[in-house]
Parts: sequence; C-alpha cells; structure tokens
Amino acid sequence: MTVRVDFPADRPLAGMVHLDALPGAPCFDGDRAAVREAALRDARRLEAGGVDAVLVENFGDAPFHADSVPKHVVASMAALVREVVAEVDVPVGANVLRNDAEAAVSVAAAAGADFVRVNVHTGARLTDQGVVEGDAAETMRLRDHLDADVAVFADVDVKHSAALADRPLGEAVDELIERGLADGLVASGPGTGAGADLDHVRAVADARDDVDPDVPVFVGSGVTQETVGETLDAADGAIVGTALKAGGETTAPVDEDRVRALVAAKP
Repeated sequence: MTVRVDFPADRPLAGMVHLDALPGAPCFDGDRAAVREAALRDARRLEAGGVDAVLVENFGDAPFHADSVPKHVVASMAALVREVVAEVDVPVGANVLRNDAEAAVSVAAAAGADFVRVNVHTGARLTDQGVVEGDAAETMRLRDHLDADVAVFADVDVKHSAALADRPLGEAVDELIERGLADGLVASGPGTGAGADLDHVRAVADARDDVDPDVPVFVGSGVTQETVGETLDAADGAIVGTALKAGGETTAPVDEDRVRALVAAKP
C-alpha cells in the first residue's frame, strides 16, 4: 500500500513541534500542562506563519531510547499529537526518537495523523545509542494490521549517525523504496540545524527517479530563509525546525515572524 500525503502546496514545508521533555524523561520538570501548552502554541504559530504541515517529535526526551520507547512515552505522544491534529488544519506527522517506528505508526494511527518520520527504516547506522537497525518488515506490517492511512518518510542518511559501511547511494535508495516500501525519503545534514549538501540531495532525487519518481524527497535539516529557494529547487519539500525558532535556537519557542519570512522566501 502506497500512501500519499495531501499537502496544500506542491513543494511543502513542514514545521517542527519539538516537544519539551515528557513524563519519565530525565529533563521533565513535572508540569504536564506546560508541555501541552507549548506544543499547541508552536503548532498554532507554525500554521499561522504559513507552513504546509507540522511534525511533532519528542525532542526533549534525551538521552533517547534506541528503538523501543516505554509505553508511557507512546501514551503521551498519542495524546499530544491528537491535540495538535485537532488544533491545526494542515497535515500532521509524528517522529518517536530515536527510532521507534512502530510507536510512531501507532501514535499516528491513534491520533489521526498523516505521516511519520523514521530515522532508520532499512539497514543500520552507528549512533550515540549504539548500532540502530531498521525494521521495515515490522513497521509496514503494523501499518497494514492497523489499517492506518499513514505515510512513512524514511531517512536516507540520518543525522547524528554514521554509516557502518560504504554503500552506493542508488542501492540504498532502491532498498528504501522497493524493499522497504517507504512513501517518502528524507535527506539531511550531519546534525540538527546543519544544512544538507544539495549535491547529495540532487543525487538522492536522481536515484529516486530511477526507482519511482512519485516518491517525494524532503530535506530534513538546516533549511533557512536564505537557503529555502535553492533547497526546494533540489527537493520536493523540506522539514524545518531550528530556523523557525526565536533567535534560531532549536529549543526556543516558534517565532511566527521567522516562519512567515521563510515561507515568503519559497520559490
């Protein structure tokens, strides 16, 4: 089953809602209501600023579980994503860090969200959580089992990680689309807020064209007001977080003026 997201623009921008630390995480400050209000505030500001989608992520939960978060994280994420879905009129996605794809699909299905981001969908990467392995077989079977109309966007070279072995890019892209059944691809820079190499993004898009040109390629980090034009010339969309925050600080609240400025700079 191939799932396509009905974004309201041809070259969509998805803005990040970086959740504060959830209950059970080391940095949780004990105020559940504050986590909820911050998430809804950022979602409202992103939509008002003109983004085409919102992606909710448990960014504050560091240090992250590698590939299986506790049940209370799934419960908190489902509740918060559901409220964001009710708050905005653009597509909503979920990413459960570090790489709990089954949790992300479950959260999206329960909350009525439209897509998920999976950092390691096929293959394996070396991360600060150790070796993180993709499990596309279980992720896609769960989506079918839940009868969830949820698109899976998979990273090609996920940030904050390293490859375990050199592999041809075309082989990796073919594996994600043909064998992993990913509905979209994400090409990123080396870390949060770090720009992606646009030559790499173009190479990913070219490799995608050889497999299935209908699969969108998004840039997943480092997009700014200054680079959004050339980014969307190379890719089909972008996921933006840091550049939309007050002062360009990843952990700061969303700044609606910065959102409007970046959206206005789209080609």
